[in-house]
Amino acid sequence: MENMQAVNSFVAAYLKKKGFKEAEQLLEDLHSKDSAAPIDFHNDPDLAKFIHHFSQSEDEVARYQDGYSKLRSWTYSSLDLYKHELLRVLYPVFIHSFMDLVAKGHLQEARTFFNAFHEDHQLMHSRDLQKLEGVLSQSHLEEMEFARSLRQNKVNVKICQYSYDLLLQYLHKTQSSAMLGVINEHINFQVTSGQPGSISDDIEVVTLIGSCQDAANQINQKEIHWGLLEDSLEERSEKEGGLLSDSEKTEGENKEGDAEESKKRSAEGGKQGSSTKKLKKDKAVNATAKSTRLEAKTTSSAPRVKPELTLPIMSTEVEQSILEDLRNRVQLSSIALPSVSFYTFLNTHNGLNCSSISHDGSLVAGGFSDSSLKVWDTAKLGQQTGGVKSIRNPTLQGENDSTSSEHVVGPNGVKRSYTLFQGHSGPVYSATFSPLGDFILSSSADTTIRLWSTKLNANLVCYKGHNYPVWDVQFSPVGHYFASASHDRTARIWAMDRIQPLRVMAGHLSDVDCVQWHANCNYIATGSSDRTVRLWDVQSGECVRIFIGHRSMILSLAMSPDGRYMASGDEDGTIMTWDLSSGRCVTPLMGHTSCVWTLAFSCEGTLLASGSADCTVKLWDVTTSTKAPRNEEKSGNPNRLRSLKTLPTKSTPVYSLQFSRRNLLFAAGVLSKKV
Repeated sequence: MENMQAVNSFVAAYLKKKGFKEAEQLLEDLHSKDSAAPIDFHNDPDLAKFIHHFSQSEDEVARYQDGYSKLRSWTYSSLDLYKHELLRVLYPVFIHSFMDLVAKGHLQEARTFFNAFHEDHQLMHSRDLQKLEGVLSQSHLEEMEFARSLRQNKVNVKICQYSYDLLLQYLHKTQSSAMLGVINEHINFQVTSGQPGSISDDIEVVTLIGSCQDAANQINQKEIHWGLLEDSLEERSEKEGGLLSDSEKTEGENKEGDAEESKKRSAEGGKQGSSTKKLKKDKAVNATAKSTRLEAKTTSSAPRVKPELTLPIMSTEVEQSILEDLRNRVQLSSIALPSVSFYTFLNTHNGLNCSSISHDGSLVAGGFSDSSLKVWDTAKLGQQTGGVKSIRNPTLQGENDSTSSEHVVGPNGVKRSYTLFQGHSGPVYSATFSPLGDFILSSSADTTIRLWSTKLNANLVCYKGHNYPVWDVQFSPVGHYFASASHDRTARIWAMDRIQPLRVMAGHLSDVDCVQWHANCNYIATGSSDRTVRLWDVQSGECVRIFIGHRSMILSLAMSPDGRYMASGDEDGTIMTWDLSSGRCVTPLMGHTSCVWTLAFSCEGTLLASGSADCTVKLWDVTTSTKAPRNEEKSGNPNRLRSLKTLPTKSTPVYSLQFSRRNLLFAAGVLSKKV
C-alpha cells in the first residue's frame, strides 16, 4: 500500500511539473473514488501503460537531442572531401526531428531544440525556418500546408557512394535509433558513383522539400515540342539572308580596305606598323561577325512545329515593319554587349507596383497602388523644357511634376506628362503591352484584368474569372491571347474577344506569382510560391513539366527565342536555367543579392539579362552554359554560365527588362530614397 502511494505521488508530481492539469485532476478523482480499494499496479494494464509512457518521455527527448548533436559534431569533423555532402543530410534531419518532437507533445523541448541548432541552416533555408518557427502545437502540423507537405513527402538528397557508406557506418556504430528512424522515414538518397560533387552544386542536389519527386519524374516523361512556329517572320527573314549584324554589313568594305592598306604598305614603308594594327583590328571584327553568325543559326536550327491555337492575321504593313527591324538587328555575343536605355520613375511615393515597356521601347507603363495605370510616350520625354534630357537615362515624372512641354490636362487643371487609365478598384500588380503596342493589359487586386487601347486611351474590356488578386498577366508573342496568374493558385488563358477564360491551369500548391509564354505559343510556364515552375500545354491544359530546385518563391520567368531553354528567378536572388525537353536544370546562376524581379533573353538567345532589387542589371553568357562539354558538367564547374557585365544603378531597383527587335535593351525602375 505504501508503494502504491509513493507511485501515485510520483505521478501527481510529474503531471503537475509538466502542466498536465486535466490528467492531474483525473488522477485525483480516481483516488477519491477508489480510496477504499487498493490499486493493483501489476494487474491494471491501463495504469501501467500510462506510467510507462511518461517514464520514457524524457528518454525520448534526450535521444533526439543527443542523436542530432552527435551527428552534427561527427559531420563537421569529417574530411573536407566529404564534409559538404554529409552536411546536406543535417537540414532534413533537423527539421524532421523538430516536427517529431512537436508531434509527440514535447512542445517546450522542441522549441529548445529548434533554438539550439537552427542557426546552422539560416543561410540556405532562412524562409523555411521562418515558417517552421510558427509551429507551436500538434494541430499546427496538420493545419500548416508547408509542415504537412514536409511530413507527407521525402526529401531527395544526392550523395556519392563513399559518403553514403560513411554515414551508414556512423549510424550503426553509434546505434542512434532516433536519427536512423528519421533518415529512413524522411530522406531518399540518390547515390552516385565516383568522387563527391562540387560545393557549387549544393543548390541542385537537395530538391525542393514538400514536392513529390516521383510524380514530377512521371510528368516529365511526357513528350513536348519545343521548336518554333512554321513560317514565322524570323524564319522568313533568315531565308532571305536579312539577319546581318553591323560587322557583317561592313565585311565587304573591310576586305576592300584591307586591299587598299596592303597597297599603301608597299608604297609607304614608314606607316607599316600602324597599317598592321589596322589589319589586325579588321580581322578581329570579321571574327566577331563569324561568331555571331554561328550563334544566330541556333534559332534557325530549332525544329518547326504547328500552332495549336488559331493565330491572328497580321497586316502586310506590320509585317514589313517587323521584317525591317529584323534586318537591322544587331547580333549580340559575349564580346558584343547591348546598349541599354534605362527609364527611371521619380516621385512615385512608394506607390509603383510594376512597370512594362513596349517591344520598340516607345511606351512605358506603370501600375500603381492607387489603382491607376499610367503610360508615358518616350518620344515626348525627349521634348522636355530646355531639351537637355538624355534619352539614355530618361526620367518619368510623377503627379506633382510638370516639367514636360507635352502635357495632358487633368481634371483639376494640373498638367500631366502621361496618359492616365482609371478603372481598377485595387492596386495594379502587372501590366503588359501587346507585341505591336496598340493594346495594354493590366491585372489588379480587384481580381480583374482590363484591356486598354493606347490609341483610343480607353478601357475596352474587363475580364472576370479569378477569385483572388491577379499577380501577373502576359500577352502571347503573337498577341490576341494572354495568360494570367493569381492568388487562387491557378493560371488562365484568355483571348481578347472572349470574356471567359479558354483554359484553367490548376496544380500549384500556392500562389501562382508569374507566367510566361513559350516562343511557339503552344505552352505557358508558371512560377509559384510553392517554389516550383510548371510548363502547361495550352491545348489540353495539362501540366507537362515540373521544374524543381528553387529554395524560395519564383518571381520571374523568361523563354529563350529558340524555345529550348527557360530561365527562372527567385526571391533569394538565384537564377536557374532549364532544358525544357529533359526538365533538368542546366545550371544555377548566382550573383544577385536580392529578389530577381525580371529576366529577358536577347533576340538571338546568346545573352540573358536579369534585373534585381539589389539595384543592378546583370548580363550573362547563355551559350557558355548550353554548350558546356561533358567533362565540365561532371566536374561541376560553377563558371558554366558566366556573368559578362554588371550594370549598377545609383539607387534604383530594376522592375522590368525588354529587348527590342533590334536588340536594344530597355530597363525601368523606381528611384528609392535611402535613409
